Amino acid sequence: MMSVTDGDMAPDFEMPATGGRTVSLAAMRGKPFVLYFYPKADTPGCTKEACAFQEALPQLGHIGLDVIGVSPDKIKPIEKFADKYKLTFPLASDESKAVAERYGTWVEKSMYGRKYMGMERSTFLIDKTGKIAKVWRKVSVAGHAEAVLTAAQAL
Repeated sequence: MMSVTDGDMAPDFEMPATGGRTVSLAAMRGKPFVLYFYPKADTPGCTKEACAFQEALPQLGHIGLDVIGVSPDKIKPIEKFADKYKLTFPLASDESKAVAERYGTWVEKSMYGRKYMGMERSTFLIDKTGKIAKVWRKVSVAGHAEAVLTAAQAL
């Protein structure tokens, strides 16, 4: 499993996203953006996180920053999630977990002594050259969008 850190070039990606969009690293070249990985659409933590990013969009947009959310869900439940909470930024489906593996966010987790593979809530701030400016791993949702905004303003 790869693990990317600050200063690395962002691993390539191309995924289907909400609203019939396709998101890719190539399409984002030349502008900074936030790529965040979340475990499952329409669960409490993921909903809070997505809504916080949606609320921060005007300020993020003001500094020219796009947001892309990524989960291993199929596109249908992701579309429902986006509609339900009026999320306007693209939410991408990484069903194969190939992108998550490249970013080191598809990890072994443990619950009640049982080990399983799952998505680690992580955020990557990627600068306009495609370099990773900052990585947040094992994200705690409260205050996270604000922390990302603060770091992005320093780009």
